[in-house]
Amino acid sequence: MSIRLARYIPASAITDYHSVLEQKTIPENLLSPTDRYNQKYWQYEADMKEEYKQYSQRIAEKKSYLLQCPEASVKGTQLEDGHDDTALDKKALLQQCYTSKPYNMQHSIRKAEAEDVAAERRKQAVVEQVMVDQLSRAVISDPEQSMPADVYKEAQGLLRLGTAPMRLRKRTLHETKIWTKSGLTENMLSNKLCFDSRIISRNGRDACRELIGFFFACDRSLTVYEFRQFGKNSFELFHRTNALPFIQKGVYQHQRGQKKEKAYDLSDFYIGANLTFRSADHNLPESVKQNPVFTLRVISIDEAAMDSLKASMEFKQECSQQVIDDSKVFKKIQGILRETLRKRGVRVITGIGKYFRQVDKNRNGFLSQAAFKEALKLFHLEIPEGDFESLWLILDDNKSDKVDYGEFTRAICGEMNEYRKAFVRKAYMKLDFSKTGSVPMIDIRKCYCAKKHPLVLAGKATEEEIKSSFLEALGESCSNPNEVSYSEFEDYYEGLSIGIVDDDDFVNILRNPWGI
Repeated sequence: MSIRLARYIPASAITDYHSVLEQKTIPENLLSPTDRYNQKYWQYEADMKEEYKQYSQRIAEKKSYLLQCPEASVKGTQLEDGHDDTALDKKALLQQCYTSKPYNMQHSIRKAEAEDVAAERRKQAVVEQVMVDQLSRAVISDPEQSMPADVYKEAQGLLRLGTAPMRLRKRTLHETKIWTKSGLTENMLSNKLCFDSRIISRNGRDACRELIGFFFACDRSLTVYEFRQFGKNSFELFHRTNALPFIQKGVYQHQRGQKKEKAYDLSDFYIGANLTFRSADHNLPESVKQNPVFTLRVISIDEAAMDSLKASMEFKQECSQQVIDDSKVFKKIQGILRETLRKRGVRVITGIGKYFRQVDKNRNGFLSQAAFKEALKLFHLEIPEGDFESLWLILDDNKSDKVDYGEFTRAICGEMNEYRKAFVRKAYMKLDFSKTGSVPMIDIRKCYCAKKHPLVLAGKATEEEIKSSFLEALGESCSNPNEVSYSEFEDYYEGLSIGIVDDDDFVNILRNPWGI
């Protein structure tokens, strides 16, 4: 049997070979960089150094903050305010430490871009459905579709027995007879403002509905569509989406506030605006119809379309003195309670919400003035009598001597901005994928992740300790310890939000444990 011996190649020869290859990869007649390119490179280098310097400073500040974070022990210790119930405050402070970025920058950018693309696709699908619906209905329902003979017979009362009047007859698109003059056109409908909205509701299923609205400049009408997805994700075999009208196109008026009975115009649409509607005027789910008036909160708008409409039509940003005075009352009361809520926001917000749900025997969300005063006394929230009376006059605008307790809580404690609320809803929707409005506590235990908590990474606490502290704090705010409703989940993070100034830190508190 012959054995082939490998030929020996000196190391110097290998080095020379690689050097020759490297030399060949460089073009021979490569021009030197231009001054413009050099200037751009130097500017880029300077920007990167400055960003790295700022990043290092933020990391140093975050580390110094984490050193002041509570230790791993979740046993309650007395706080400076001297109140007895401090275990919940201590557990909430553990969650406030969970502000480190969950992903590297590249991963975060990719995920944000993917979410933006998905949101744009949803919106485009709704826009297309709205245009199809409105253009079809404009032709079908136009009175000019009636034949002259039928109109004459109806006017003279000559329609035979059993024939429905013209206004009640069903029409379909293929039955249209003539080209109409008054029907809407695509150009008219394209001059619109698109906005995202949500229902202000304690019902989780309603609060998490994806609503996209449109305000049409041609006739100052509006419509709202609900985007619905059937199936958990886009890879399922039977996955499909649909856009269904939630509020039919029409001209609507304010139902509450200083503009009551006035029609909506362009100035009424901005982030944080409330749009009120009568439930009886719309074909809505029974859970929404429980209140005679329901409220939609505008959470985002198409800024480019808004600027275009402002330039093309008469725009007046009205702000009455009464609205300014009401805002001053809210800010004054929130300023009085700010320090108290900063120390024990989770305990107060979740506790007062639980108390209101217990005393609300009618289950309609409205309580009397005496019930609110008792709650303030029970939770040591001191509001001067004069300020309370001013607040009550603002909230009880229909003089029924009863106020929605969710609205009352938002007035005295403030509320998260819409950016933060969007992530709270996203986290809850991940837990409640079947959209039932409540999540079993066992599912929350399965989904909550404490691996990246700073105390776990530092070896000062275990994952189970951090998870147990969160579940105990959340469970104390729930009426049923075995499940969590959307309002209870939102109340917990509402209280946690008060002590966190930076929006990104708050969002990271949601991203880290829930993986959103």
